[in-house]
Amino acid sequence: MENMDNETLTSLKPSTTNHLKTLKIDALSEICKLIGRAVHLDTTLSRVLKVLHDILQMERATLVLLDQDKKRLVIKASYGLSVSEEQRGIYGLSEGICGQIFQSGSPCVVPDIHNEPLFLNRTGARTQVKKNDLSFLGVPVKVEGSPVGVLTVDHLFGPEVSPEEDLSFLEIVATLISQFLILHHAISKKEEKLVEENKSLKAEMHSRFNRHYIIGNSAIMQEVYSTIEKVAPSRATVLLLGESGTGKELVARAIHEASRRKNKPFIKVNCAALPENLLESELLGHDKGAFTGANTAKPGRFEMADGGTIFLDEIGELPLLLQSKLLRVLQEQQFERIGGTRTLTVDVRVIAATNVNLQANVDKGLFRSDLYYRLNVVPLELPALREKREDIPQLIDHFLRSSNERNDKELMMATTALDFLTAYDWPGNVRELQNLIERIVILADDDIIRIGDLKNHMNKLSIHVNKLPVPARAAVHEAVPEPPPPPKAPPSRSSLQDLERQEIEASLRRNGWVQARAARELGLTQRQIGYRIKKLKLTKPPFALDEN
Repeated sequence: MENMDNETLTSLKPSTTNHLKTLKIDALSEICKLIGRAVHLDTTLSRVLKVLHDILQMERATLVLLDQDKKRLVIKASYGLSVSEEQRGIYGLSEGICGQIFQSGSPCVVPDIHNEPLFLNRTGARTQVKKNDLSFLGVPVKVEGSPVGVLTVDHLFGPEVSPEEDLSFLEIVATLISQFLILHHAISKKEEKLVEENKSLKAEMHSRFNRHYIIGNSAIMQEVYSTIEKVAPSRATVLLLGESGTGKELVARAIHEASRRKNKPFIKVNCAALPENLLESELLGHDKGAFTGANTAKPGRFEMADGGTIFLDEIGELPLLLQSKLLRVLQEQQFERIGGTRTLTVDVRVIAATNVNLQANVDKGLFRSDLYYRLNVVPLELPALREKREDIPQLIDHFLRSSNERNDKELMMATTALDFLTAYDWPGNVRELQNLIERIVILADDDIIRIGDLKNHMNKLSIHVNKLPVPARAAVHEAVPEPPPPPKAPPSRSSLQDLERQEIEASLRRNGWVQARAARELGLTQRQIGYRIKKLKLTKPPFALDEN
């Protein structure tokens, strides 16, 4: 632009006042859009100044703001200046044209920058500019009536251009910028407050729930905490073992938070919840056009976890074909996206979890032995809830507090009910306990949870009554008397088939209608359970959700 003659430059200017007004409206519209979807302050300000150049041919647009010490004006954003030129743009609060505008709080026009002694040209950006019609405009940027900076531009004036109109326009832009600065400051303050609240909450949870924000002080949990602290600083792969609902994801997060990777991503993948044909794409990603529907490239979970930790839950459900690819990622930290040829390298710590016997699956040929040994570097067995009964009252207290808060209630638990729940064996472990407390709080009619409130669960819990103290045992029998035994009848063929249907359907429901899991639970092969499902005409309800 600066190498063109005046006639060419003038020909680029709008020829009518109406056209100028239209362009200014367009520029303001674009600026409002940028501010409306802004994420990063400096980037957005630079884009705002770029709009002034692209639509209105305003050159070297610059925004100078007070520095943190409020002793100097420095360039915060610009368009048309190099990095070195920006770095030289530092002014005293009363120095040069910018200092004059800042101190007076009034706009200013310099018709000829070469004949103005206050124009310092400190950036050196206008050394080669020799056009007499190139003027310098500056307006103050104010927050709550006080100047915090100055917005300046160079503009080529012709007979059809009014500097007063341009100053009025720049004052509007400066007002939008000031509003953006106010909004950004408020958001920053809120983020700082949230960070402090998060630190405070973590500290409170840490003191309340022992170490690693996990509830439980039993001896067996102390061993778990000790293992977490030993393994967290290392790069070793950890294999979490234990029944479903024992808190494997919570322990995986605790290992991540106690490691040097705590400020990097923690990415979770449930290997059983994703269809086999999508699992590889989810883990490794795909390039554009890799398959039908792949309209854009997509990074996989390993890429997303680079520098951090990936948690592979239900690793025992990983298909054999994908197991070999995962083994390569674990060994070499390298892979290719589906449909891609570029080898990607990542630095990811792997934590895997399973509630099945992987060694047994290796013996059956369902799981690769080399992958099993690669995962089983540091195995950590998580105890079932019945193995740490002394932690149950503390867990109940935590879940009851949380559920009360969510449901705006103030329920308390009677001692007999607490004794009863402590004696229960909890086949679903902590997850079952949490869901039970939530259900009781939602359905409770009174402020006290008593034995009678558990009557809907007595069929399952009655076998634990004899483990209770005598007063609690009597309270159970009083609240829920044992029903008389039903008369025995010889089983018929139809009743046997009904029993079979009930057992298979119940197992499918418990396992989220995953046939492989239900088959393992019932001691059947996948072929056998498939035959029975077909024979009994069992179908997954359309509203059924996977219980993963």
